[in-house]
Amino acid sequence: MDRRNAAAAAARLTENVEKVIKGNRRAVEAAATALFAGGHLLIEDVPGVGKTMLARSLAASVSGSFKRIQGTPDLLPSDITGTTVFDQQTHHFDFIPGPVFANVVLVDEVNRATPRAQAALLEAMDEKAVTVDGVRHPLPSPLFVVATQNPLEQHGTFPLPEGQLDRFALSIDMGYVAPATEKEIIVAQLHGHPIEQLGAVLSPDDVMGVQRAVRETFVSQPVLDFALAIVTATRKHPEVALGASPRASVTLIRCAQARALLKGREFVVPDDVKALALGTLSHRIVTSGGFGQDAARGRKVMQSILDSTPAPVTDGGHAPPPSSAPSGPSAPAGPPAAPPA
Repeated sequence: MDRRNAAAAAARLTENVEKVIKGNRRAVEAAATALFAGGHLLIEDVPGVGKTMLARSLAASVSGSFKRIQGTPDLLPSDITGTTVFDQQTHHFDFIPGPVFANVVLVDEVNRATPRAQAALLEAMDEKAVTVDGVRHPLPSPLFVVATQNPLEQHGTFPLPEGQLDRFALSIDMGYVAPATEKEIIVAQLHGHPIEQLGAVLSPDDVMGVQRAVRETFVSQPVLDFALAIVTATRKHPEVALGASPRASVTLIRCAQARALLKGREFVVPDDVKALALGTLSHRIVTSGGFGQDAARGRKVMQSILDSTPAPVTDGGHAPPPSSAPSGPSAPAGPPAAPPA
């Protein structure tokens, strides 16, 4: 898929999801960014603001398979990955795939599942495969895991460990919509829910085509250095006990490439990195002086890092001709930075 068709496909997805998720383009674009970056999405917010509906709308917009897993304390790893059963007729064990074998997997209230069940998602999210009884089973492509959790209600919950959080490309909140938009939502649901009429606008192959186009988005050396400076600052900040990992650096650049494509550009600019740094890094750092994750404090620390890290002044970040234009997060130096004004 060429870049023009990829950008058009990405626009169709966001427009389709906005038929259900009204007045929250920020969250819709963030979800599309995570999908096209080839990552996974964590949605943290209070009940009733549309977390599950955003995941369902994304799934309905892609004509691939969709499965939902409800996080509960009695959820077992085999309830996620699948299990082997003995066939009395054939006298051998057959593998029965679990709900993780889908293109879009919604894990609702993921922090209500025990750590043992949460761990069943690690291999799936990281390697796009699961191992059951010593046999490795590849998962469908693309695989997009959307997990939701309530950050306020802690009764009967099990906080996600740092290793699990590091597998999510983006962490977002939905927030409340404006009163006028909320009224529009109420009116739209008087006689049914808009998602019931939502059709697919992309196929799994389309999604993979956009993902390939994202990886071809040009990243100049100054922009790459800017992203690395932000990640490195999380490891030196006095209020951070555990900084962002190298995986976070790769994810930040990959998400910036996806955002550039969504905005119709062939190159990443510093604003792409700045716009995504909070979503890609806040949930990956552990602040000092406390136990576990503190989402609000993590965002505050990340904002202070962004405010203190100067963005490069570039000539616009335009990519050189295709014959000489490297791409991807490990691209060598691109156009030279213009002198400061």
